[in-house]
Amino acid sequence: MRNAHDVASIRAAEAQLMATLPPGTLMERAATGLVSVVIDAAGGAYGLRVVLLVGSGDNGGDALLAGWHLATRGARVDAVLMSPTRHDHVETLLLVGGRIHEADSLGELTQHSWWVSAEVVIDGIVGIGGAGGLREQAARIVSQIPEEAMIISVDIPSGVDADTGEVTGSAVDSDVTVCMGSFKPGLMVDPGANMAGKIELIDIGLQRYLPEPVIEALQVDDVVQKLPYPERDSDKYQRGVVGIVAGSAQYPGAAVLSVAGAIRAGAGYVRLIAPSSVISLVQEDFPEVVATELPEVEFPDFAQQMIGLAGRVQSWVVGPGLGTSELSASLVDVVLDSEVPVLLDADALTILARSENLRQKVRQRPFATVLTPHAGELARLLDVERDLIEARPYHFVKQAAVAFNCCVLLKGSITLVAEPTGAVRANPTGTAWLGTAGSGDVLSGLAGTYLSAGCSALDAGSVAAFVHGVAGQVLSHGEVSPLRSRELADALPQAVAALRESSV
Repeated sequence: MRNAHDVASIRAAEAQLMATLPPGTLMERAATGLVSVVIDAAGGAYGLRVVLLVGSGDNGGDALLAGWHLATRGARVDAVLMSPTRHDHVETLLLVGGRIHEADSLGELTQHSWWVSAEVVIDGIVGIGGAGGLREQAARIVSQIPEEAMIISVDIPSGVDADTGEVTGSAVDSDVTVCMGSFKPGLMVDPGANMAGKIELIDIGLQRYLPEPVIEALQVDDVVQKLPYPERDSDKYQRGVVGIVAGSAQYPGAAVLSVAGAIRAGAGYVRLIAPSSVISLVQEDFPEVVATELPEVEFPDFAQQMIGLAGRVQSWVVGPGLGTSELSASLVDVVLDSEVPVLLDADALTILARSENLRQKVRQRPFATVLTPHAGELARLLDVERDLIEARPYHFVKQAAVAFNCCVLLKGSITLVAEPTGAVRANPTGTAWLGTAGSGDVLSGLAGTYLSAGCSALDAGSVAAFVHGVAGQVLSHGEVSPLRSRELADALPQAVAALRESSV
């Protein structure tokens, strides 16, 4: 598991650790780790042209001390002081041939040969306690970093909020972020994660002093342990019976994709409720699906009967391509009264956003409930603008989990899964090619299957997101080629097999 801790917890842990160490030991550990990452990334230190961007905080001190180590190994080091505050290590760097430049007196940066020829720029402008975007002078300097230079940030890219990942102005777009002691939440959620590049964790001895993390990210071994596997004597019912209410004349393919996600995820039995034309389309591909036909003439009062006719299930998936008619709303209402886990997606979320009665049912359900919105759907559920969700996904997924008293899976380039208890998981897998029509329908069937197999809401959502992302990576061949959602479902077994093999 990859764990992230908030700034307050890290500060408290640092204080406890420093009380047991000689002065300066913690900064030396951080600087030494930073140097090792720079040397590995650049292929060596001798002759390396390094520029340090030095702020007034501890990150600036880490950068200066790392610069001293690099200079003693033969690197050419120039330090740009962004603040009049003088660090202890300024004179130390000068003693080994480093050069110091005051940011206020630099003028046009492109006139300085040491600047335009930089191979590595170490960002130590703002530490984890910083808030807001870069100030004007820092933003101007960062905007002129040579394109060929590798940017390595200390702890967090300057301008990214370490606790939330929010970016409210200019920020450093790093190639590598060297994280000290623990991952920061802002490196694991968008938009901050998109600015961090490759993340390297340096152990400086904090772990024993840290509390429970605020964000977790599953790793391969975690997923393999949580995946449901059938026992030798398992039958189709023990593997999980998934009920799916999906598809309409306008969106028949959504049912196909949700069913495909469930079956390829390992569901032992899938029961589908859909119009006749949708059932025919699904059964052409999956003849094993047992279907209940919705009447051509829609009467909301039929919902209870339709759900009853479907038979016993161990989870429900409701919403993909369903439409938002009165019958659809009644189907959502009846399913929410069931005594099994329920996953609401797509049109079911639109219906939910329109009905306070249904929202109250979700809040009061004693059984696992998972909502799987994208940013637009979550904006409707919370009655806020979509751009706010996209700018602050971590904030709003937590808010939604509390507001609906259930698990919320917010789909995005980094999918977040939150519980009302405050637990949050960030998904580290995936590819931009998953941003295609129907991808979410496959995910709903996949997660619904894990719910039917007995996974908790948090595990079902986070494991499904992980496997879904790996399947996308497999299909996109290293993120270089597009994919189709129907193929994505068929790639799920290959993704699971790859995970199991890599975990051995």
